Amino acid sequence: MGPWSRLAEQLLLGLLLVSGLGMALGQRVYTNTWAVHIAGGPHEADLIASKHGFVNHGNVTWAEQQVVKSRKKRDIYTEPSDPKFTQQWYLYNANHRDLNAKGAWELGYTGKGVVVSILDDGIEKNHPDLISNYDPDASYDVNDGDPDPQPRYTQLNDNRHGTRCAGEVAAMANNGICGVGVAYNAKIGGVRMLDGEVTDVVEAQSLSLNPQHIHIYSASWGPEDDGKTVDGPAKLAKEAFLRGVTEGRGGLGSIFVWASGNGGREKDSCNCDGYTNSIYTLSISSSTQNGNVPWYSEACSSTLATTYSSGNLNEKQIVTTDLRQKCTDTHTGTSASAPLAAGIIALALEANKNLTWRDMQHLVVRTSHPAHLLTNDWNTNGVGRKVSHSYGYGLLDASAIVALAENWTNVGPQKKCVLSMVTVDGCVGTANHVSSLEHAQAQLTLSYNRRGNLGIYLTSPQGTRSTLLAPRPHDYSSEGFNDWAFMTTHSWDEDPRGEWTLEMVNVAGASDYGTLTQFTLVLYGTGSDSPSSTAKDLSQPSNGSCKTFDLQQICIGKNVTVGYCKRMYILYLGLGN
Repeated sequence: MGPWSRLAEQLLLGLLLVSGLGMALGQRVYTNTWAVHIAGGPHEADLIASKHGFVNHGNVTWAEQQVVKSRKKRDIYTEPSDPKFTQQWYLYNANHRDLNAKGAWELGYTGKGVVVSILDDGIEKNHPDLISNYDPDASYDVNDGDPDPQPRYTQLNDNRHGTRCAGEVAAMANNGICGVGVAYNAKIGGVRMLDGEVTDVVEAQSLSLNPQHIHIYSASWGPEDDGKTVDGPAKLAKEAFLRGVTEGRGGLGSIFVWASGNGGREKDSCNCDGYTNSIYTLSISSSTQNGNVPWYSEACSSTLATTYSSGNLNEKQIVTTDLRQKCTDTHTGTSASAPLAAGIIALALEANKNLTWRDMQHLVVRTSHPAHLLTNDWNTNGVGRKVSHSYGYGLLDASAIVALAENWTNVGPQKKCVLSMVTVDGCVGTANHVSSLEHAQAQLTLSYNRRGNLGIYLTSPQGTRSTLLAPRPHDYSSEGFNDWAFMTTHSWDEDPRGEWTLEMVNVAGASDYGTLTQFTLVLYGTGSDSPSSTAKDLSQPSNGSCKTFDLQQICIGKNVTVGYCKRMYILYLGLGN
């Protein structure tokens, strides 16, 4: 070994000692990377590096331990300068009764790279606050069968709805016009599908538009909110939902955001709306500026979360783009809440493009919070979360959802456990075993002489009681329910094993009567990696003709016939421990 090699070794050892002292004094943050000058040539350098466990990265002319340097991006966040931004109280305000959009923007998320489509009555694509974000590949006119989603103009501006919703998502920032969208750098499109006859084909086409390009579909419509309708997607639309979540976004699943409905004044239930009641939609309710339940809001167990909207006359409404290239500060209803949620979800997708449709629902459950939302139906579920039939898990928080999304680990594959009244093992020990619950459905077929007099409730083994159907005084139908899947999100993350209770309550007169002919409990969620092969099997001998069991799971009849009584029927399902 030559003198240069010995000198290099001594230099390295000396620097190691000095660097340790420097870090102890807290002067600099040193790395484990070194640059060393060795004059003996590449061969000598390789020998020394090998002897000390170093890596020779090439020729240098000095020795210096590398120091961490502070470097900041120069795209500093500045608050939007749009003239109406200061009136968008729900995005950010000093009292923090807001959706915390500013917090997400400060983290660098503005919706860039995310595509949202508004399924509605069209979108004014040349609106000066939308034109730069407009995406023709996320747009179509299903009503007229052409690519142009421009609304049909009338004297009453009937078709302003889609344009208003679009601005809430992606109105441009810092252009001197109106306000800003929650995801003001997202791409926005629109499907014109409500300005004409709405059929199953029209709905299916709209829900299926360009699913490898569009990430999020926002819909603020549904069946009549009259308090007496029971209606939902038909065959083709159902297939479109299923195909969307299984094949959309490269298999991660299209995200369908849905307004929960405006039938509050009619005492409607959003669980009688098969769109908001679907496991495939992320159903959004409303709160007023002061944190009250709006007069139009519907309560139900399928609602996942809440954003702001209009309220009483003294409460502010929503600022957004309007028809004829205008701006409005009077957008209202749950129609205004769903697009705000779609914008927040776009921010979360920008933070993590690999989120599945179910991941997004998990993020919403975990980051929404009761905040200052006022209602008397807040309850704590089996895993300690506050949940409400009016608000779901509470107010969306844009900053919290993007922060959690950044490092989110995808949930496992969806498991579906179907339990008839004679199958009570909860799928333990099978590939369908659900150990952590997401959605739960009670599929019911029953007749009743006045459907609106029924209250239906489902209680989980951990004691979470969901109102599947609240009485609806305007619903005088005698049609009952035909295999209707009432859905609840209130037991999210609970262990579903144990005793489930279905209650059906008669709220009216002695002349009411009905028959329950079918009940199936369907549990969706994640399962353990390897279902226990030793799990106790609690299933009963199959008896396909039996429809009703007593508390000991003994068959007591083929049907349940119900006359007048306060609590007309209680069914217990015992699932494996």
